[in-house]
Amino acid sequence: MKGNKKKKVISLRVLLMLIFITLTGGTLWWKWVSSPPDLITTTTAFSVNRGESVESIANNLQKKNLIRSKAAFKLWVMIHNLSKSMQAGEYQISPTSNLSQIARSLTHGTDDIQVTLLEGWRREEMADELQKVFEQRGENFAREEFLQETERREGFLFPDTYNIPRVAQTSEISQLLRKTFDIKVDESMRASIENQGLTVDQAIVIASIVEREARGQIDRPIVAGILIKRWRSGWPLQADATIQYILGYQAKEHSWWKKSLTRQDLEIDSAYNTYTNEGLPPAPISNPSLASIQAVANQEITAYWYYISDLQGNMHYAKNLEEHNANITSYLGK
Repeated sequence: MKGNKKKKVISLRVLLMLIFITLTGGTLWWKWVSSPPDLITTTTAFSVNRGESVESIANNLQKKNLIRSKAAFKLWVMIHNLSKSMQAGEYQISPTSNLSQIARSLTHGTDDIQVTLLEGWRREEMADELQKVFEQRGENFAREEFLQETERREGFLFPDTYNIPRVAQTSEISQLLRKTFDIKVDESMRASIENQGLTVDQAIVIASIVEREARGQIDRPIVAGILIKRWRSGWPLQADATIQYILGYQAKEHSWWKKSLTRQDLEIDSAYNTYTNEGLPPAPISNPSLASIQAVANQEITAYWYYISDLQGNMHYAKNLEEHNANITSYLGK
């Protein structure tokens, strides 16, 4: 009996010792992983993108040596229910900050406001998005002033995701969009455009139409080739997107691009009407993506003269009017 009691006491002591070691080890591990990985004072720029996952944020923090353990960061965020509180923006993080300080700082926002301006938007749509995002962050945005600043810059306001300082003036924002365009459309691309016998202005006008007419990566160069061929042959471009641009904002549809055009729409009196006028519109109708500009710079020459987009957004091409009308009947039911 005494022997059994002695064994039980020893077992209990061993168990308590293991618990003590585990707790002590865990405490020391947590103290280590949550401590700053470096003691230098220089801050490091760190970005959080809109919709970025905690997993991605943790990976990037560890890659930049701002945290010791991504697992510990994710655990801390989960315990404190902060996964939905992470805010997009640009941050300056000191490596002397511990894990808790870093995680908390990423929920407070920054002096930058992140906004995504989509490909194919006209400048009014950009102004609408800028105003919405700025107001969501408690800031004012001078929409009409932005439109004045960007007048005659349609097509050259590069669509991208920007981190804009809260205190930025509208003139600075418009300059940022144009500067980004100049960086993206570099000398190499400008040379490719010139090799097509086009000026940059002509290329951007065509690209702005391509952006609205063909969204697929494969289709863009084909549509660009058709538009350029029609233009150089003295044919009207007959691009619906140019009519949509003329018609402007559709209150019932809450959109700047009317979905269904009528025959009366196609007869509207405007220099942008590519059904009643030959040649290119006087200016771009949207702000095209780099892909659409590249499509114009590297147009695909085909035997096609016509194209339509079906209700699912798929493109169908035709070599002559008979084939084109057959496509309209088959895919649009007209």
